[in-house]
Amino acid sequence: MTTWHKQIDTWVFDLDNTLYPPRSNLFAQIDQRMGAFIAELLDVAPQEAKRIQKDYYRVHGTTLHGLMVEHGVDPHAFLAFVHDIDHSPIEADPALGAILSELPGRKFVLTNGSVAHAGAVMDRLGIAGHFEDVFDIVAADFRPKPDRAPYEKFLAQYAIEPRRAAMFEDLPRNLAVPKDLGMATVLVVDHEDPRSGSRAEWEVAGADAVHIDHVTGDLAAFLADIVAPPHKAN
Repeated sequence: MTTWHKQIDTWVFDLDNTLYPPRSNLFAQIDQRMGAFIAELLDVAPQEAKRIQKDYYRVHGTTLHGLMVEHGVDPHAFLAFVHDIDHSPIEADPALGAILSELPGRKFVLTNGSVAHAGAVMDRLGIAGHFEDVFDIVAADFRPKPDRAPYEKFLAQYAIEPRRAAMFEDLPRNLAVPKDLGMATVLVVDHEDPRSGSRAEWEVAGADAVHIDHVTGDLAAFLADIVAPPHKAN
């Protein structure tokens, strides 16, 4: 690993499928809840609700944003409904917690989800105490990544110098703006099953894009190399 990380003093992490692997399939529950919400709201069959859900997600950045734009949905009611799930599939990750405790600098979560959902996930992982704050979709005025606005508001709110910050994400398209703003970018992938977690192929496309600086299939190991880089043999 190069010494790129020596200039970094702020570490920013996406939540879902980044701080925990997508093979835990937690998002499948959220996905099902979103479909149920849309089916009831629009009085459509589950299959049509799923089509609308995915269309809004692709066009608007999140299903929620699409529902707000197209139907004036109350975002708080939507978030409370779709995040009312069983978080038990998320297992504690002591290795990640240990390395986060050693990682020097400020640490944040920047998510298109809610603070409540992030808190539940981080509590399950055992890492909540290592982060200064969670910047969620409410703080972002319901403007989701990959829109430029939430990144800019986040950086301004916490007085973060982007050229001294790194962004970790599981979706390639969500790293384009951070790179443009000057942040180092790290794509977190699941080498065991890159399509797991109910994600479409277009979502995970672009892993080799120029706006991605680093790719890792093991977040804890990647951070460990930053904290204590391996010594080169003589």
